[in-house]
Amino acid sequence: MNVADSQRVASALERLGYQAEARADQADVIVLNTCVVRQSAEDKAVSRLFSLQPLKKKHPELVVNLMGCLVGVKGHERLKARFPFVDVFSPPSDPGPLVAHLTQGEARQVELADIDQRFALMDGDMILPAGEQGQLVSAHVPVVLGCSHACTFCIIPYRRGVERSRPVGEITAEVRALVKQGVKEVTLLGQIVDRYGKDIPDGPHLADLLRVVHAVDGLERIRFLTSHPNWMDEALLETVAELPKVMPHIEVPVQAGDDQVLENMKRGYTAEDYRQLVAKIRQRLGGNFQGNFPPVSIATDVIVGFPGETEAQFQRTYDLLEELQLDVAHLARYSPREGTVAERRLPDDVPDEEKWRRFRLLEALQERIATEINRNYLGEKVEVLFEEQVRGRWKGRTPTNKLVFVESDQDLRGQLRTVQITWTGPWSMQAALPHTEQLNVDLDITSIKV
Repeated sequence: MNVADSQRVASALERLGYQAEARADQADVIVLNTCVVRQSAEDKAVSRLFSLQPLKKKHPELVVNLMGCLVGVKGHERLKARFPFVDVFSPPSDPGPLVAHLTQGEARQVELADIDQRFALMDGDMILPAGEQGQLVSAHVPVVLGCSHACTFCIIPYRRGVERSRPVGEITAEVRALVKQGVKEVTLLGQIVDRYGKDIPDGPHLADLLRVVHAVDGLERIRFLTSHPNWMDEALLETVAELPKVMPHIEVPVQAGDDQVLENMKRGYTAEDYRQLVAKIRQRLGGNFQGNFPPVSIATDVIVGFPGETEAQFQRTYDLLEELQLDVAHLARYSPREGTVAERRLPDDVPDEEKWRRFRLLEALQERIATEINRNYLGEKVEVLFEEQVRGRWKGRTPTNKLVFVESDQDLRGQLRTVQITWTGPWSMQAALPHTEQLNVDLDITSIKV
């Protein structure tokens, strides 16, 4: 979400005549876009902000803009007192306050309605930052702003506001504009993306939005995240199975494998509910597949060390992950977020060293699981959408979101190519273009030389 927000700000600044600068000490405007979903992210943002203070003192004309979840949607008076050297405070997704400051606009408190309106105004002719036009292959498109679910550990509803779905027309216009600028794949974003349209009476659902976006000419792939076990229904799975552009990769967090911990988190489901959902996803999107690897992948999120989590409760989480054999597990150690229900009512009673121990146990488990899953790809041919060149190798992803690297002298950016997997590891794979394809390239080069 922050990547998409940063692109929106950069685009707005370029419309005012600004251009990107790689070095902070050479910039006229510095925007620090922040995340506070974990304490480590907030600490990093604050540290980076304080590192800009000497630069601001040396160059008073420098405009420093603090943006994102550290600012939130409920005012910034405390932040203004804490960081007096910051010129502009911007809520998430909103370049408006910075634009107003740079254009001598009247300073005022930005309300949620204004945030949504300014977000909408920029979508019809959404322009990527100059450095990404024709270069960016995969882009993020927010479709649900904020969240109203309010898990006890989560700060997002307090910082990004209540759930608001964007109109289908605005989203589709943005996708079309991105495609015109070279984008081949979009990922539709929401804190609970499955709840798209549910805040609107008789509104569209995510399945409806997927069908409309699927019809955009020139778009090759569609992904969406993050899902929630309570809101992933049959209609959505049916749509994913039916539409060829929608990739068979589902991100649906479990957070814990113990029912009492899940209840304390206010997640609204049990471990058995999650187990059944995983089986349903695999059955509907994978079926009785033929071959070495399943045509669907599933990623999850897990928090260790939640208040009150006992060793036995953690073991149930470990056992659930070992049983389900999911492709990816994003792991986090619990950290209290000021203002959340967990911070107010549940003591952070799991020692940090114990959180690290549990984290590392799950990390080792998931590495072993991913290694075994990915090994099934060895020698297989898969389709990869290539995004960019990294350290001399082309990086791309399979439909199931597996990271693949290929060495090639060809320009593969934005191309869909079938490759053969030559090496697999837990986090990525290496592949080669088919021999006949490489032979054709060699012949072309030879003919040019002659």
